Amino acid sequence: MSKQNHISSTWSLESPRYLEGRQAVRSMKRILLQFRGKLDDQLRPNGVTTAQLQVLFAVKANPGSSGAQLARSCYITPQTTQTLLKHLEKAGLIVRGKDPVNDRILTTRITPEGERLMQEVERESLAIQAELWKGVSDEELTQLNALLERCIANLGASEEAENALCSSGKS
Repeated sequence: MSKQNHISSTWSLESPRYLEGRQAVRSMKRILLQFRGKLDDQLRPNGVTTAQLQVLFAVKANPGSSGAQLARSCYITPQTTQTLLKHLEKAGLIVRGKDPVNDRILTTRITPEGERLMQEVERESLAIQAELWKGVSDEELTQLNALLERCIANLGASEEAENALCSSGKS
């Protein structure tokens, strides 16, 4: 049986597998939106957004990164990255400077104030995570992670791209 015939026989708009798969994708999206909304509410008093926090985590993970590198690792446009970086720099959460090898490139590093904010956000997000995973056992969470990793691999995501994710699970 060809791959196309197998897909056609397994996946139709009426098949239970298709309907369950569609529901799973919708549920993942709802979880992300609700988690991000709660995190945004929590971040608001600190004067930062979830998007800015993602960039901050990327800077911490890869000190000295250029704006273009940060944009790629956060899956956002370079223009959006520059806007976020300007806000973070103005807030004193990052510093930018010339690359020692190529002075046309601006690199980015996190400041002690940025580190403090990230630690505070990590602590505060524990309550959101506890709420999210209430009633889910450690074994179920491990199984869910394994299933999601398999789905990511099925879609062809490279390990490099996965490692480049900048939110450390925050969004």
